[in-house]
Amino acid sequence: MSKVMWKPGTFIYPLPAVMVSCGTMEKSNIITVAWTGILNTNPAMVYISVRPTRYSYNLIKEQGEFVINLTNEKLVRATDWCGVKTGSKVDKFKEMNLHKEKANFVKCPLIKESPASIECKVKEIRELGSHHMFVAEVLAIDADEKYIDEKGAFDISKCDLIAYSNGHYYKLGKKLGRFGFSVQKKKGKNNKNINTNIKLKNKKNKK
Repeated sequence: MSKVMWKPGTFIYPLPAVMVSCGTMEKSNIITVAWTGILNTNPAMVYISVRPTRYSYNLIKEQGEFVINLTNEKLVRATDWCGVKTGSKVDKFKEMNLHKEKANFVKCPLIKESPASIECKVKEIRELGSHHMFVAEVLAIDADEKYIDEKGAFDISKCDLIAYSNGHYYKLGKKLGRFGFSVQKKKGKNNKNINTNIKLKNKKNKK
């Protein structure tokens, strides 16, 4: 079966559906974004792309800060609602019964109900066309302690995170493997090979 060619478009799916909080504790807003991702490891850098016509655009541009709040199954309705309503007419925190928490390094509020909130400082704005990309450095990550395991690591499998794909929201499924699993040697197989080699050497020595 051959592939069908379509015209150029944005067809890299799935993507994280996040709620970006901006403004201040007193005057804040939430914008839902799917055009987001990782740019760099050291320093940790991320991006969000926003249309200049959106209400949140100027809040982010003027203040130079924003918070990326991860979303889960419980937040799917709020995530969608905050993406279709404008903050110029409604208080999204109030309407969706979301609660503000003070951040450590930015003036923007964190969304308390989010599994993890990423505090970001804008370093550059790239005007690409329909969207402008806010390139930002990560200042801090605020994770809900109920998702942190006994080793102090963030257990993403407990979050029921959601993703966006071609106009729909999906809950992330089961874990299929960890990074590097395809080349990782199995302990049992290694031990078996080691034992076999020892036996062969012992036989040669006896001869």
